[in-house]
Amino acid sequence: MKLVLALMLPLQLACLALGLPQNGAFYINGNGNGNGNSNGEYYNGVKLHIEAQEERLFAYRGENVTLSCRYSYEPPANGSRKVRVKWSKLNMDFTKESDVMVAIGLRHRSFGEFKERVYLQQAQERDVSLVITDVRLEDYGKYKCEVIDGLEDESAIVELELRGVVFPYQPHHGRYQLNFHDAKQACEGQDAMIASFEQLFQAWEEGLDWCNAGWLGDGSVQYPITAPRGPCGGKDNSAGVRNYGQRHKNLHRYDVFCFASTLKGKIYFRRHPLKFNYEEAVRACEDDGGQIAKVGQLYAAWKFLKFDRCEAGWVADGSVRYSVVFPRPKCGPPEPGVRTFGFPRKEMKKFGVYCFKMN
Repeated sequence: MKLVLALMLPLQLACLALGLPQNGAFYINGNGNGNGNSNGEYYNGVKLHIEAQEERLFAYRGENVTLSCRYSYEPPANGSRKVRVKWSKLNMDFTKESDVMVAIGLRHRSFGEFKERVYLQQAQERDVSLVITDVRLEDYGKYKCEVIDGLEDESAIVELELRGVVFPYQPHHGRYQLNFHDAKQACEGQDAMIASFEQLFQAWEEGLDWCNAGWLGDGSVQYPITAPRGPCGGKDNSAGVRNYGQRHKNLHRYDVFCFASTLKGKIYFRRHPLKFNYEEAVRACEDDGGQIAKVGQLYAAWKFLKFDRCEAGWVADGSVRYSVVFPRPKCGPPEPGVRTFGFPRKEMKKFGVYCFKMN
């Protein structure tokens, strides 16, 4: 005990000589705390708090959306302080975070695909809500709002969900041909993105039933079953989303589930009296000032624009499809959906064509 007292006494004397507090509070020197205050401030039990939107926020592609976040002090702190605000996006597989925006006072910087598309709302004091303009497919996910004031650092998560449609996809060379990286590219090539588990689960709740396993954005392989049957996990198993778990992203091959959202344009159908082969179909859309529609665009038109056309037409990946909103005789199965005739020979077969034109 004597030894402890002997060691503490010089330390207390040193604190007194430097003018430092000794009662468990901390002292921040205004010249080096990084928050812009010119005078040192003495804190005793002041706690930084963050309040963010707890419910998932839903948006459509192309619109502006605000991710709510504000901070406060307990007990309330007097005066204005220049805090550091950082917004980041959590990757779908949660391996790392991607910077979205950093701001200190009026200075700010945005990064990557968010550059010049995001800003802080700052509608009132200590409001650090993030505004994302012209929402894109890849903006879907979880965002972290982080506020740093000197030694205090608090954060909260805000989740952004896009309204859209999930569809199974396989390329022209057949079933189970895509590794994870090929699967991502396949979806992006059809104006879509690889779906998340949450998006697939919601699609299953809405009635999606598909007996081929497909990649999801987190690297897992799953498939949705609403009507249990022998070849699809067994007829005695309950309905649900079947899960193969994580698979090797380079070696294993499956189909993929893609996610498309609202269109920034319109889909329409063209048919020559003699119809078109694939090359003629592409040219017909281009001659009309558009382009041949992608699979994701046809699904989005079916889902959001109630696009209904009981006539087979070429789409960009070389497949032939048509969309039915109101099932009727000679238009396929009794359920609404996008039908496919597969991948006919491009130079031999002739059909109409689905074109897409930007607004």
